[in-house]
Amino acid sequence: QVQLEESGGGSVQAGGSLRLSCEASGGVTPSRSCMAWFRQPPGKELEGVAAASSGGNRTLYTDSLKGRFTISQSNTKNSLYLQMNSLKPEDTARYYCAAATSDSICLTAFWSNTPNYKYWGQGTQVTVSS
Repeated sequence: QVQLEESGGGSVQAGGSLRLSCEASGGVTPSRSCMAWFRQPPGKELEGVAAASSGGNRTLYTDSLKGRFTISQSNTKNSLYLQMNSLKPEDTARYYCAAATSDSICLTAFWSNTPNYKYWGQGTQVTVSS
């Protein structure tokens, strides 16, 4: 049974940094799977944050987050990460880790408001205060 467990969320002041982790188990290996981070701000729709293809040779970022957020995969810890720097109050959201069954689905559905990724974590809350 695939499980994705996010951690690393919390409360931080604007300008601060957080590193989110997503530990995968049950058959998903972040270094060999296409995975992504999504977020849902309060009262708003789900949106893609960053995605990394299997093998990590291709990454996608929502344009507004480029340069501040970095997605990475660990070959040794079976984990996906999201380094978030220069955080802003508008980054406040629940952040979810997700895995798709193919690079094609992963990299296409990333842009959808209802991405059909097969596996999802429960999310971790990030709150940025001004």
